[in-house]
Amino acid sequence: MARLNTLLALKGTEVWSIGPANSVYQAIEMMALKSIGALTVLSDEGKLIGIISERDYARKVILEGKSSKDTTVSEIMTKNVICVDPTLKVDECMAVMTEKRVRHLPVLHQGELVGMISVGDLVKSIIDEQSTVIDHLERYIKSEVA
Repeated sequence: MARLNTLLALKGTEVWSIGPANSVYQAIEMMALKSIGALTVLSDEGKLIGIISERDYARKVILEGKSSKDTTVSEIMTKNVICVDPTLKVDECMAVMTEKRVRHLPVLHQGELVGMISVGDLVKSIIDEQSTVIDHLERYIKSEVA
């Protein structure tokens, strides 16, 4: 099973971030422009201090009748961010996401943000790996029959 660092090498390590003082509207606008479901929230010093997701928006703005233009990211972001190490295996990462009920995990190496993994990234990786195994098995079977 592949490790997250391998997945990040294929996917890329660009992470979209926003500041805590930005409006929720700006965060949602950035997510829409980048076609992503979550942003890391970084301090002025560039340290990870939170994460904001579409789920946060739905539950903490829409359902509470707040205005996305008048609400700051810091008011609704998840502050206790669950992070993973790039040496974690894909299936182990999937287990963390399942257990913690999250869809996005920042990847930290020695305290530095080096990537973001989504459940979609993990599913794609698992499907790709299984396709490769199936392809190898089919080739093996065909060579045994011939």
